[in-house]
Amino acid sequence: MNETTVTVYSKPACVQCTATKRHLDGKGLVYRDVDMTENSAALEYVTDDLGYAQAPVVVVDDHNHWSGYRPDLIDKLT
Repeated sequence: MNETTVTVYSKPACVQCTATKRHLDGKGLVYRDVDMTENSAALEYVTDDLGYAQAPVVVVDDHNHWSGYRPDLIDKLT
């Protein structure tokens, strides 16, 4: 099975961010969590390059991405 690279761009006190990370944890998926409030380059990437205005933003293998809590898309990763 190929190793999938998942990055969650999140912010503190974000309910959808917490739900996303809990769902990923529950599926046993490994991911990298990037706090956009502490990383201006990550914030710029999410807003300017990807065009999102809502956290979290989940990026899978640098080509598949979405915003918000999407359990349906998380489930497809397993």
